[in-house]
Amino acid sequence: MTQYTRLSYTGRRLWTRGGRRRAARGVQLGAEHVLAESRKIVPLDEGTLERSGRVTADEATLTAAVSYDTVYAVRQHEELTWQHAPGRSAKYLERPLNAERAEVARIIAAELRRWLR
Repeated sequence: MTQYTRLSYTGRRLWTRGGRRRAARGVQLGAEHVLAESRKIVPLDEGTLERSGRVTADEATLTAAVSYDTVYAVRQHEELTWQHAPGRSAKYLERPLNAERAEVARIIAAELRRWLR
């Protein structure tokens, strides 16, 4: 199960290898932040779902994905009527992704600022 969002960068072009590498690092760190926040609310029984969380990033396209890989990940994410332990919930990826959008942008911007100095 993967949730998507899009951030746009309208600053200086990232044609140099160093700039692109910094941008990719920022995207990776931003996705890792979302995963960490998501793990705080992912439904927890035996921990299998939580442990299946992964970040994959592609420097060439400056994209990253946060995903959970179990046969029941999508159902757990979408089923709003299921009961969960206190602090755990459905929409465990969507909620942090939306709530942390500004923080992810700050993480990426921080990496780009390091390059621009």
